[in-house]
Amino acid sequence: MVTLSEARTNRDVSSWVRFLENADIPVLRQTARELADLHEREDETGARDITRVVINDPLMTFKVLTYANNHRSRHQLQDLVQVEQAIIMMGTSTFFAQIPTVPHVEEMLSQHVPALVNLIKLVVRAHRAGYFAAEFASHLMDLHAEELRVAASLYDFAEMLMWCFNPEAMIEIHKRQHADATLRSRTVQQEVLGFRILDLQAELVRAFNLPSLLTDLMDEQRAHLPRVRNVQFAVNLARHSAEGWDNAALPDDYKDIAQLLHVDVPRVMHIVGVPHTE
Repeated sequence: MVTLSEARTNRDVSSWVRFLENADIPVLRQTARELADLHEREDETGARDITRVVINDPLMTFKVLTYANNHRSRHQLQDLVQVEQAIIMMGTSTFFAQIPTVPHVEEMLSQHVPALVNLIKLVVRAHRAGYFAAEFASHLMDLHAEELRVAASLYDFAEMLMWCFNPEAMIEIHKRQHADATLRSRTVQQEVLGFRILDLQAELVRAFNLPSLLTDLMDEQRAHLPRVRNVQFAVNLARHSAEGWDNAALPDDYKDIAQLLHVDVPRVMHIVGVPHTE
């Protein structure tokens, strides 16, 4: 078992994976509060009620899917990819009993307010990416739009975990990139952390037994596949629109999405909710 201080000192992916395998993954305080309310009314609470809360929090989504896929019955051959499906299979009683809603990220990062702010921004962005991916999937009449929502919302879950457990290093990365916009994220990550977050994510996917479909949908090497492009375009759009709709990269995003959806750019801008300008 690797301690947090050892993981930070060793500066390698394997140490972080071994630490995170035994760590208590935090959730948003709001998530915990809403789930506690549902727990009090468990007799009248269904899987859909719980799902509405869980999908707003990528960290809780991660906990639900990893638990569900590591506790499947021998008769359950398929991976559990959708949150509601996972909760139905485990049952609401098991959900409340076995998936803790502690610790809270707000308490974990109470001494690192800049890290907390950046983590919350990333969570909001992930939620938006999930929404965009589901919208694109629905437009294409994909019957499994929720799978794409989950993949997009978990696209940066390894970065979220780094903000939670290694805030000083993540703040340093943020400062360097803010000072020099030309720095590539992966280069700075390698310098500060000792590895790329993308590499950590790939190992966490295997260690936590995330569904293979999700890993495929988040795999840049499969970017030629329409569903993978859907997820990546949704993530790009959420990232570039995080501070507003005037980012210079957005016109290219609209073109990519237009090609994916077989519509024109004005239609894309309407679908994603770009405000009209007079």
